[in-house]
Amino acid sequence: MNVVRTTLGSKGYVAAILAALFVLSFYASVSVAEDKPAVVTFDQLEWVEIAPFVSMSSVNGDMMTGAHGTVGKFKPNSASPLHTHTGAYQGVVVSGVMTNPFGDEKDPPKLTPGSYWYVPAGAEHVTACVSDEPCIFYFYADEKFDFIPIEK
Repeated sequence: MNVVRTTLGSKGYVAAILAALFVLSFYASVSVAEDKPAVVTFDQLEWVEIAPFVSMSSVNGDMMTGAHGTVGKFKPNSASPLHTHTGAYQGVVVSGVMTNPFGDEKDPPKLTPGSYWYVPAGAEHVTACVSDEPCIFYFYADEKFDFIPIEK
């Protein structure tokens, strides 16, 4: 299966992602009170494209300032560039098939719906949707979201 990789340079990714995260902080958030039960349906999510391959919608917390639960949507057969994050995060695949190879890993496991992954702070990895349908996932982090491309 061919995975489409976009060709923005690392400076282009950083600028695009920072701009999208700024927009995301204002628009792509479904605020839920932590002291009350809450339900957010998929059609209520407000998506912001943070890079050509992925859109996100925060459902709990604020991904720009701290702890958050966020739903992500990768385009079919797309992948991020190699990157890291300042904080650790953990994710679960909701639909589609994803991979999350670390470093130079050549044959990462296929993450089908219900699969879990964990990325320690500073771990170099690529996140990819390797299916012909969009990949939906949920991830949680104790720290704000960032994206630090790695030049190799």
